[in-house]
Amino acid sequence: MAASELYTKRARVWIPDAEEVWKSAELAKDFKNGDPSLQLMLEDGTSIEHKLDPKTKNLPYLRNPDILVGENDLTALSYLHEPAVLHNLKVRFIDSKLIYTYCGIVLVAINPYETLGIYGTDIINAYSGQNMGDMDPHIFAVAEEAYKQMARDERNQSIIVSGESGAGKTVSAKYAMRYFATVSGSTSEANVEQKVLASNPIMEAIGNAKTTRNDNSSRFGKYIEIGFDTRYRIIGANMRTYLLEKSRVVFQADEERNYHIFYQLCASSHLPEFKTLKLSSANDFLYTRQGRSPVIHGVDDTKELSATRNAFTLLGINESYQMGLFQVLAAILHLGNVEIKDKDSDSSLIPPNNRHLMAFCELVGVTYQDMAQWLCHRKLKTATETYIKTLPRLQATNARDALAKHIYAKLFNWIVEHVNKALITNIKQHSFIGVLDIYGFETFEINSFEQFCINYANEKLQQQFNMHVFKLEQEEYMKEQIPWTLIDFYDNQPCINLIEAKMGILDLLDEECKMPKGSDDSWAQKLYNTHLKTCSLFEKPRMSNRAFIIQHFADKVEYQCEGFLEKNKDTVNEDQINVLKASKFDLLVELFQDEEKATSPTGQVPGTGGRTRLSIKPDKGRGKTSKEHKKTVGCQFRNSLQMLMDTLNATTPHYVRCIKPNDFKLAFSFDPKRAVQQLRACGVLETIRISAAGFPSRWTYQEFFSRYRVLMKQKDVLSDKKLTCRNVLEKLVQDQDKYQFGKTKIFFRAGQVAYLEKLRADKLRVACIRIQKTIRCWLARKKYLRTRSAAITIQRFTRGYQARCLAKFMRRTQAATIIQKYQRMYMERKRYRQKQAAALVMQTILRAYMARQKYQGLLREHNAVIIQKRVRGWLARCWYKRCLVSLVYLQCCFRRMKARRELKKLKIEARSVEHFKKLNKGMENKIMQLQRRIDEQSKDNRSINEKLVSLETSSTAERERMRGELSRLRGVEEDAKNKGNQVTSLLEQLEKLKKELSSTQKEKKTIEDWAQTYRDEMEKMVSELKDQNCSLKKEKDDLNRLIQEQSQQMTEKMARAIVEKTQQLETDLNEERSRYQNLLTEHLRLEEKYDDLKEAMNVSKPGHRRTDSTHSSNESEYTYNSEYAELEEGSRAAEDVTRGMDTSLTLKLQKRLTELEQEKQSLRNELENREDQFQRARARDDVEFKKARGAELEYESLKRQELESENKKLKHDLAEIRRSLLGNAATGAGAPGSPAYKVVLEQLNASCEELEVRKEEVLILRSQLVSQKEAMHHKETMTEPSAYVEDVSKLKDAGELKQAYIGLKDTNRSAAPDFHKLNEDGELWLVNQGLKETIRLLEHQLQAQRRGYDSEVESLRGELQNVKEENNRQQQLLAQNLQLPPEARIEASLQHEITRLTNENLDLMEQLEKQDRTIRKLKKQLKVYSKRIGEMGAGQTEGQTSPGQVVDEPIHPVNIPRREKDFQGMLEYKKEDELKLVKNLILELKPRGVAVNLIPGLPAYILFMCLRHADYVNDDQKVRTLLTSTINSIKKILKKRGDDFETVSFWLSNTCRFLHCLKQYSGDEAFMRHNTQRQNEHTLSNFDLAEYRQVISDLAIQIYQQLIKCMENILQPMIVSGMLEHETIQGVSGVKPTGLRKRTSSIADEGTYTLDSILRQLSAFHSTMCQHGTDPELIKQVVKQQFYIIGAVTLNNLLLRKDMCSWSKGMQIRYNVSQLEEWLRDKGLMICGAKETLEPLIQAAQLLQVKKKTDEDAEAICSMCLALTTAQIVKVLNLYTPVNEFEERVSVAFIRTIQTRLRDRCESPQLLMDTKMIYPVTFPFNPSSLALETIQIPSSLNLSFLTRV
Repeated sequence: MAASELYTKRARVWIPDAEEVWKSAELAKDFKNGDPSLQLMLEDGTSIEHKLDPKTKNLPYLRNPDILVGENDLTALSYLHEPAVLHNLKVRFIDSKLIYTYCGIVLVAINPYETLGIYGTDIINAYSGQNMGDMDPHIFAVAEEAYKQMARDERNQSIIVSGESGAGKTVSAKYAMRYFATVSGSTSEANVEQKVLASNPIMEAIGNAKTTRNDNSSRFGKYIEIGFDTRYRIIGANMRTYLLEKSRVVFQADEERNYHIFYQLCASSHLPEFKTLKLSSANDFLYTRQGRSPVIHGVDDTKELSATRNAFTLLGINESYQMGLFQVLAAILHLGNVEIKDKDSDSSLIPPNNRHLMAFCELVGVTYQDMAQWLCHRKLKTATETYIKTLPRLQATNARDALAKHIYAKLFNWIVEHVNKALITNIKQHSFIGVLDIYGFETFEINSFEQFCINYANEKLQQQFNMHVFKLEQEEYMKEQIPWTLIDFYDNQPCINLIEAKMGILDLLDEECKMPKGSDDSWAQKLYNTHLKTCSLFEKPRMSNRAFIIQHFADKVEYQCEGFLEKNKDTVNEDQINVLKASKFDLLVELFQDEEKATSPTGQVPGTGGRTRLSIKPDKGRGKTSKEHKKTVGCQFRNSLQMLMDTLNATTPHYVRCIKPNDFKLAFSFDPKRAVQQLRACGVLETIRISAAGFPSRWTYQEFFSRYRVLMKQKDVLSDKKLTCRNVLEKLVQDQDKYQFGKTKIFFRAGQVAYLEKLRADKLRVACIRIQKTIRCWLARKKYLRTRSAAITIQRFTRGYQARCLAKFMRRTQAATIIQKYQRMYMERKRYRQKQAAALVMQTILRAYMARQKYQGLLREHNAVIIQKRVRGWLARCWYKRCLVSLVYLQCCFRRMKARRELKKLKIEARSVEHFKKLNKGMENKIMQLQRRIDEQSKDNRSINEKLVSLETSSTAERERMRGELSRLRGVEEDAKNKGNQVTSLLEQLEKLKKELSSTQKEKKTIEDWAQTYRDEMEKMVSELKDQNCSLKKEKDDLNRLIQEQSQQMTEKMARAIVEKTQQLETDLNEERSRYQNLLTEHLRLEEKYDDLKEAMNVSKPGHRRTDSTHSSNESEYTYNSEYAELEEGSRAAEDVTRGMDTSLTLKLQKRLTELEQEKQSLRNELENREDQFQRARARDDVEFKKARGAELEYESLKRQELESENKKLKHDLAEIRRSLLGNAATGAGAPGSPAYKVVLEQLNASCEELEVRKEEVLILRSQLVSQKEAMHHKETMTEPSAYVEDVSKLKDAGELKQAYIGLKDTNRSAAPDFHKLNEDGELWLVNQGLKETIRLLEHQLQAQRRGYDSEVESLRGELQNVKEENNRQQQLLAQNLQLPPEARIEASLQHEITRLTNENLDLMEQLEKQDRTIRKLKKQLKVYSKRIGEMGAGQTEGQTSPGQVVDEPIHPVNIPRREKDFQGMLEYKKEDELKLVKNLILELKPRGVAVNLIPGLPAYILFMCLRHADYVNDDQKVRTLLTSTINSIKKILKKRGDDFETVSFWLSNTCRFLHCLKQYSGDEAFMRHNTQRQNEHTLSNFDLAEYRQVISDLAIQIYQQLIKCMENILQPMIVSGMLEHETIQGVSGVKPTGLRKRTSSIADEGTYTLDSILRQLSAFHSTMCQHGTDPELIKQVVKQQFYIIGAVTLNNLLLRKDMCSWSKGMQIRYNVSQLEEWLRDKGLMICGAKETLEPLIQAAQLLQVKKKTDEDAEAICSMCLALTTAQIVKVLNLYTPVNEFEERVSVAFIRTIQTRLRDRCESPQLLMDTKMIYPVTFPFNPSSLALETIQIPSSLNLSFLTRV
């Protein structure tokens, strides 16, 4: 196609721009070949001239049509080039807030720097099972594609996530793993998927840090393999790490942080368990304060540490290991704070007792001396000797940092190893999906060894990516059989060879490292000499001899050689390592125990020039040798990278390229320069280039035909669409090289789709202009006529209105003038009076305030004087005491000095020789004298000592007394001084008070004067108030009227509020039901999981046979018997199996079950309370009805009261007899004349008297009753048998009926001859017959009472005889006891008493049971009699007969009871037949045959009839086992065939019918209203099964939820295809161009679902439920749930598919919804609430079709879309995509207007509707009119063992 055809006037192009990279412009005139420039106009209206390159003559890139802008796939663009890609990404990111875009096989993810709600479980469920091109781009779509390809192709998959730091790689990888964990689940209860996700917080804590570009930047690469079993469920995972940035441990740049774990520990240092770590704030440690940014905004490090610890615990790393890890980390921080000082120029030292080094040694368990020694020294070894060399301070500091990095690297590897151990599993791995989170291409101002390795890895990954893209293109062409040629694409193998080949950069680096005197400079010279002239990709910088440049695939990068050798060697001081190996700390020893075997370098030599340090995780898969220990970092990195590439090449890759939109972390801010730089680096543009080199645009023939049908003429359309497309395309595009015809698609070169779109738009534009011209003419003419007629009418009415307004204005002006005059006068007077009153009040307040202030000032002064006086006195006393103490002390000191001097003199004299000589003279003679004197003095001393002791005691007492007296006198002295001071102060106060009194008197006088004036003013004010009071009374009357009106309004409001409250209560009740039913669902799920576990446990040990458990959902509430005998054996076998296994899981399940049961019970109680409230509310309406029936039940209540009173009286009499008999145990107590005998006679006499009275009352009542009945009815009929029926109905047994029948027959015979002798009215005959019948009945009753009296006398005599025997036995026992010794007598009496009490207890229990049975029997008889009386009363209105017929038909009323006894609606079965009953009726029953051939609900009726018989025979065990077996069997059949809709529907219907039968025949009046008399006779008599009704109701809820799930599984594949994709109205939707991703076609092909498919399936559901006899109300609830699922799934897909949000698709949806509504009308289900569930979908369709431009449109949208949330409305507007050029996109300003208007809405922020939500189900009582006795059991059910009763 010639350029002149495309570069025409108004064509839009892209031109380069320095700021925006590419700028849009429009051609101002056509371009002609040979023109040197283009005349362009920018979007701001500026005209420019764009000159073409004279050499290449390349024209600027053309812009795509607007309808192609914002496409999901960049390959769908007609023009594929860099500006088109950049613009498409910008529009999607800024305008539509879409961060994901496809680019062929690559998912481009732009970091929004904002939390988005597009990663919830609902989004995961929406993407699960969908094709990749069917939904909007998302990381979940890539994950789903990998998961599906793994299952479909049986091939391992890889997801490669790359990008710059801060682009969102880690988050994308995390969401991909979350998707796998959610979708696949795990194979066991070990929560493997949770463990996989739990590894994320651990790895982020130890491997992520804050950088200037990212707050959570991963400083290492990782490849996680998620393993799956044969059923593609997660069984485990394995992690490999690459290039840990170790240097961050010891150095951080400004605004950066160390690894998160250090700050988490410092923030949690206040916790008790961390006190031993001796940590403090992060600012106190060198390794955490260098970046000067210790806090990340919005991140709580304490909470993050808690999450990290929880993750450790989940992965099996216990508390002791965790504390060990934290201990090592704290030691690293302390090591960084160890200060090393200069000793001299060549040596250094650590000051003694350095507290941080002591803390480090204490934490790691090493000695302080060794660590201090080797931090400042190193050992040098030669061939013969070993030297210890001192290190200067700089080298020692670097060695310290190297040790810290080495320890951290070891710790990092240890954690990774243990995380892998926790994620490993014993189950064989079938396949895996790998997630690679690795760094992208990096280039900085200074690039070192780290950037070199990172870019080397990206070169390898880019090569693999290019080959994969090329391979896919080639496969697509071969599949479509299109001739293809080799596409020229960039091959970066030369660059890879430059790095890794022999004599490459890495090879030369390793060689230089082996040199003894190798240096960075010598290595750089080798590089220049080897590659500068031989490789074009290698360059030397002009101004440097220590750097080199490599031309990478993305850009040129200059690397600085400084530090390459040191980083490549990566060494550490071995002596320091040896010290750590000798540690007493087990964990530290474990970290270094594989030091000799590790392939990774042990550390690195300190360096200052590099940005980062590198660490490579050991490769455990290969053998290690001593040589491998010396491998360099570059060599190991090359090996690990090659292993990674081998893994990726063996899998199917999926690519995610993360883009960082700006460097300032601004939300939804797009920097084109940074984006283009990353697009070039990550290979996205290379993908575009490869696609553009071939045929990037691809259409199926059907899609091409549907889109460009407007370009064809009618004669061009053939039956073969492929041939039609070929013919049309050959006419439209002359150059056949621009397209190719494949087997199923048409392939176009770049730009051809844009050309076709231009032709289509031109054709449509011409048609639209013609249509618009005609329509506008017609509308203008119609509008003119309508306007002219309206104008005439408006003029007429306006003139009349203006005249009336003028007159009205004149009247109002005059009235207003008068009103204003009086109003102004009133307001001025009122204002003056208010000001006057206010001034007086202010004066009063001010004066009072001043007086109070003056008084308070005086009071303060007075108090201050008192305080000063007391303080001064206290100070004087203190000074005196101090002086006294000082004087005493001086005296003591002086006396002590004099005594010392005297002592010194005496000692000198004692030592002198002369003194001794004098003393020795006459010593011998004096000794005897002295001896005698000593004896005398000793005696004197004894006496003196005794006196001294007595004197001391007396002096002590006297001293104490004197001290007390002295203290008392001092107190008196102080009191006296105080009193003297008080007197002085009181005199002063008295003077002040006199002065105040005089001033107060003056003030009083002034106040009195003021009061007089105030009184006068108040009198005036009172008069004014009286006037105001009158006016207020008038106002009061007006207000009363207003209040009455308001009260009426309030009454109406209260009524509305009551209605709203009722609705709220119903809503709350539904919510409670929903919660309760959700708990039942959870309980059922746990039950199924429990059964699966038991099955798995049974399979795990051969030889044990297991059957299904009878575990039911309500075992915690009810106790059931086992369904089968063999189930007990199965449970015992399961117990044997589980004894040897880990029971922790079982305990967890049991605990969870208990919690669920408790919550279920509480919810059930709450639900019952709510239902009781609801029932009470409804019961108010039934009060009147119950009152009306009260008179009818009065007779029954009287009879019941009489029976109860007689029963109580008999009990009382019996108790008196027993007391009298037991009270006297003497001989002859029962003889005549004894008290007991007298009591019995009194009772008998009282009974006889009572009997006579009763006889008289009965005679009177019978005669009155007969006379009243006959007098009432004798005029209407002469032979009506109702009188006899009334009396006959009161006979109690068959004997009475027989006698009455014989007597009646005789009476009729005797009366026949006298028939004609009676008078005309027959009154004498009637009276005679009535009297005879009455006498006969009374005689019969008298005989019955006599028989009862005789039986009572006999029973009393029997009891009397028993009493006599008991008395005799007591006497015998007493005589025996008297002969025994006292101890034995007491023991025998106790045993006897115990025996007696036990027997009495048993007798009383038997009597109590008999009385209970009697009461139940009497109650039942009362019910039966009352029903019969009602029936007989109704039978009295039957047809009249002649008197002669009475003789011929007297037997009719007597035969009715006999007919009832033929069949009572019960089925009897033997106990051993219960299993057969359950098997034939439930387990092996085919629903289809029953639904077609038998009555609905037949199994339920049969089961209930069997239950009735068990109740009839009062067998509680049989009732319990039958109900338990039924419940468990239904559960079993649902578990076996739960996916069959017919089975689930059948048993839902039967379960509900069984529940209704239990209610209908329960005997409760609330359920018996609609029963017939015969049905009321079939009520249960012995057992109250209300609790079992709740159990069966729960079972019905579970079946209902199973039915909903079954329907959802059937409808789910149909909904999206039928409601969204299929074009019900053909030709409305236009197919847009598609990209590489396959998109589901909207054209109906074979096998695709349409709307008719959905309607047919709904009809099938409805007919099946109707055939099964499902309750109509239940069918309505099911249909409502069906329509909710349809609406929710459709709306969710609409919200996740940009291609579906268009005007034409809105029309299709509305049409489809109307078809669903028509289906509801046909089935009579419009009032079931199903239509309302589609309201969100309807409003979304309307939103697609309404105008979206002005503020009025925004207001209309806000008022229309009430069922949609704000997030949904904004999402639809963002996704709205024009299909044709005539449609316009929604502007960003309009969307913001909508958001502003809707921000006050209180709603959930959730985007998608919950498709799993199930409305709470209710089972309204629906009694059956079917009589149980009429049910016949067909032989096909094989229930011949059942017997009709």
